[in-house]
Amino acid sequence: MLNSVRDLPIGWLIIVVLVGMSIVTVAIYASVLAVAASTRGPRLQISPGMLPPMALVFGLLVGSLVAQLWSNAGDARKAVNQEASSLRAVVLLGTSFPGKPEAAMDAFVRERIETAARQEWPAMAGQNASLTVVPKPLASALNLAIGLKPTTIGQQVAQREIVTSLESALDARRQRIILSQSTVNWIRWTAVIALALLTLVGIALVHSDNRRNAAFAMSIFAAAAAVTIVVIATADRPFSGPFRVTPNVLLQVLPPRT
Repeated sequence: MLNSVRDLPIGWLIIVVLVGMSIVTVAIYASVLAVAASTRGPRLQISPGMLPPMALVFGLLVGSLVAQLWSNAGDARKAVNQEASSLRAVVLLGTSFPGKPEAAMDAFVRERIETAARQEWPAMAGQNASLTVVPKPLASALNLAIGLKPTTIGQQVAQREIVTSLESALDARRQRIILSQSTVNWIRWTAVIALALLTLVGIALVHSDNRRNAAFAMSIFAAAAAVTIVVIATADRPFSGPFRVTPNVLLQVLPPRT
């Protein structure tokens, strides 16, 4: 259910969250004020001093979650940029070995980038990407680089740098796949939603003697909570959603076909 909501387009996600929050807010408003209107109602009214601590806890939880999500997104972009830079370096250094070695290296890099964009990105979006198998194009490129026979000092340096760049590309790939598994687990989602609901109940209890104030205060907090949920949902997974990390940087360094 949660995954289905998170995978919605941004417009539908906003609508679903706003409608859901509105229904919950109206239900809490009606329930609390109905009890407050009964003979036992006045006993339910609580001190306004309860609201600031509840709002503070909610804000701290949301702030820590959003900071973590933005950090994961930044690390994911950094990993993709590192992978693209490393593969670009391999292509440039491959010109030190003209002929078949250069053409073979370009073909391996091209296959690696195309496979990543076509297969790995959808797998990362669904959190199904795996590190168990080393990409064949990178393994082949690494074997080719190790087996080169440099005849000049420049080629010796280029060979070492190609091997280093390929290892860097493998490490960057490992980092982005690990980051693709990051998400807000159901415990944190439960905590965010539960705190939002408890705060709504607290607001209703504080203003249970004034329907207009209760409706106004609850509407403001419900809107803020809905915005919070949308922000967390859209940034929940670095390689999924409307603001996902794309393979465009990798595709920009794709070697041309010869």
